[in-house]
Amino acid sequence: MDYYRKRALQSKDIVARRIAFLIAKAEEVARKELPLANRYITIARNLSMRFNVRIPGTLKKKFCKHCFTFLVPGVNCRVRTQKGKIVYACQSCQRFMRYPFTKEKRIKQAQKYHAMHHKPRIT
Repeated sequence: MDYYRKRALQSKDIVARRIAFLIAKAEEVARKELPLANRYITIARNLSMRFNVRIPGTLKKKFCKHCFTFLVPGVNCRVRTQKGKIVYACQSCQRFMRYPFTKEKRIKQAQKYHAMHHKPRIT
């Protein structure tokens, strides 16, 4: 492998770990100092854009898609379920983020199917 390509892959790996660390730090600090948590999110997003590294979906759900503030349920966001979706309402920008919970739905459907088609035999 080319030296420069190898180095670029190493730097992307370092940046991905740094992003995860910053978001974890934001989660720790959020209850006490929300502006500091927001700053950590801003730094993580800037790193991700600069080095072209994706932020994992599990970490993306921790901040607002519109104003990029760190979301703390009960403090600056409201969480509701509605028609097969989890709805996060950001109190900073008054906008909504909707995430489907299809995995849970799929498990429930599989259990229902299994219950209907695989009835126990009485002997």
